Amino acid sequence: MDSPRLKRIYDPPDRADGHRVLVDRLWPRGVSKADASLAEWAKDAAPTDALRKWYHAGAGDWPEFRRRYLRELAQNPGATDALLARLRAGETVTLLYASRDESQNHALVLAEHLRDKLSARERA
Repeated sequence: MDSPRLKRIYDPPDRADGHRVLVDRLWPRGVSKADASLAEWAKDAAPTDALRKWYHAGAGDWPEFRRRYLRELAQNPGATDALLARLRAGETVTLLYASRDESQNHALVLAEHLRDKLSARERA
């Protein structure tokens, strides 16, 4: 099983990306649907509007955002079932995000969540 890959939606598509999944709730500015070369748009796997707005308004810090987003993912397991199935089947999955911050963004947290789910299943 592969871990999910991460990539900004603004970076050019590559065949090595495999199954390209946009994991933002909002469509990224300046990207046409044709240019995105998406296989899927997993809006439900993105943070809720309320959490996204809370974080971007400067009300919260990164550790608290991460904690809240992981809680959202745990409360909505169906949002990641298809991604997990692809990863378990050995498919290459690339999570695409629009954030400029490559070190603190929701796609990193989502990838962490998916890796945890994959490793928990292996241990079971």
